[in-house]
Amino acid sequence: MQEKSSYKSEKLSQASHSAERLEQLLSTRDTWVFDLDNTLYHHRIDLFAQIDEKMGSFIANLLSTDRTEARRVQKGYLMKYGTSLAGLMKHHGVDPHEFLEDVHDIDFSPVEEDRRLIEALDRLDGRKVIFTNADCNYTNQVISRLGVKDHFDGIFDIIAAGLIPKPQPPTYDLFINEMDIDPTRAVFFEDMARNLEPAHAMGMATVWVNTSSPWGNPHEDATYIDGEIDDLSKWLHDHTA
Repeated sequence: MQEKSSYKSEKLSQASHSAERLEQLLSTRDTWVFDLDNTLYHHRIDLFAQIDEKMGSFIANLLSTDRTEARRVQKGYLMKYGTSLAGLMKHHGVDPHEFLEDVHDIDFSPVEEDRRLIEALDRLDGRKVIFTNADCNYTNQVISRLGVKDHFDGIFDIIAAGLIPKPQPPTYDLFINEMDIDPTRAVFFEDMARNLEPAHAMGMATVWVNTSSPWGNPHEDATYIDGEIDDLSKWLHDHTA
């Protein structure tokens, strides 16, 4: 019992230190960078389940294989290259525009207007931009349904990145140059922990949105994460109140 109590106290202390550090960092930042999927909207909406299914079908048809093998290929490319698309382009010559159009042809109705997020972004001073491995067409559909399309100063998507996805460092260089961002004045919110590492190396404050997904978890020595939250909309609303 004593060991469990000590462990709990240690975790609470770590969480308190993380929150304090994050507050200090954010007080000096005026550029807000947001990932899209499972970050701007809560992961329980689970749009990616639909996309995942579409990807599986696309790969199974492409490789004339079953869904089990297709999923192995899909997730293997995701972890190795940052997106499944990057691996499919490299190894199978897939047309990226055809792929993106196919896998993003989904039902967006689970995404509803988020008044809490709208109010938080209204109160949030500074520039607000989206940095995503999705494309602009898909991104605009999502943020339109959330009701926040007019709140962002720009979208840097996978096409703008030259189809080189996060977490490839050259994409971060291109992002800050194209969007004219000083990374030491920026904070980046992202659900894929490994995508925060290059941002942290550039001087961005980093906030991991923990969705409890094994694909998004950080590796053990995650010193590149400045703070951790599980609900961006709620956290922003509370932070800006």
